[in-house]
Amino acid sequence: MQYRKLGTSELNVSVVGMGTWAIGGDFFGEVEEQQAVSAIQAALDAGINLVDTAPAYGMDGRSERIVGRALKGRRDQAILATKVGVLHETGGYDKCLRPESIGKEIEDSLRRLQVDVIDLYQVHWPDPETPLVDSLPALVKLREAGKVRYLGVSNFTIDEMDIALKQAGIVSCQPPYSMLDRAIEEEILPYCMKHNLGTLTYGSLSGGLLADRFSAPHVSEGTDVRGAFYPYLVEPGFTKVQGLLKTLREVAARHSVTVAQVVIAWTIAQPGVTCALVGATKPEQAADNAKAANIALTQEDLDQIDAAYKANIL
Repeated sequence: MQYRKLGTSELNVSVVGMGTWAIGGDFFGEVEEQQAVSAIQAALDAGINLVDTAPAYGMDGRSERIVGRALKGRRDQAILATKVGVLHETGGYDKCLRPESIGKEIEDSLRRLQVDVIDLYQVHWPDPETPLVDSLPALVKLREAGKVRYLGVSNFTIDEMDIALKQAGIVSCQPPYSMLDRAIEEEILPYCMKHNLGTLTYGSLSGGLLADRFSAPHVSEGTDVRGAFYPYLVEPGFTKVQGLLKTLREVAARHSVTVAQVVIAWTIAQPGVTCALVGATKPEQAADNAKAANIALTQEDLDQIDAAYKANIL
């Protein structure tokens, strides 16, 4: 495993992080709780030290509760990151950054995670109804009180990051980023590099599509509704991706690794990316994801992937 400093913080995070959206059980399908605990612990065993979660991952903070179980007795092995600002108590996703709501959320997260302090506390999404200048002081107070060590943001524009950086001293940003969603290369990544902000990217595998797990377009069923978030899982995007996947299989065969590992290795090789957050619902998935940190893609590999992206996706 490789590790990189997260922005201006003192946190040295693994270049592959453990994302826990899927284990919430209400977006990627049902996940057995003990299996999810084992997946997180397998990630730690493989050298992954960053575990990222959120209250909105599953009803009643299910992902946070599972992470809390998994880290019991192993807290010192993990850099624990969670979020604030999205309420998922009634089945919807309500953005709320009112100061009084922030005060309640931190206490709920600490209780579910069974910890006294959170290493990285991130604003999940901006709240259009609450100005950042009203929300940020409440977050700073949490840091001053020792309940969180560092502050970060997720899904922010550069203008919003500028406010958060100046008023709250954030150390990181968590944006979506994959071979299929490269929008942050235009402004977000250059901004983060210029201001020494760490980046924890999510969505590298596009809901499993870039792990080569789908032979047909995704069909929403039960609690597996990931196609609503990842457009390439359904038509017409699904067909466009097949040419890129063909190239990824060729690169994977050349290195004797999986397609998913090539995709993760590509992600962490991109300028400005500190860590790629990758989900896993099984122990073997978490262990395989970690191995991507040791794959050295050649310039030929990168050029071949880029050519396939331009030919099939652009």
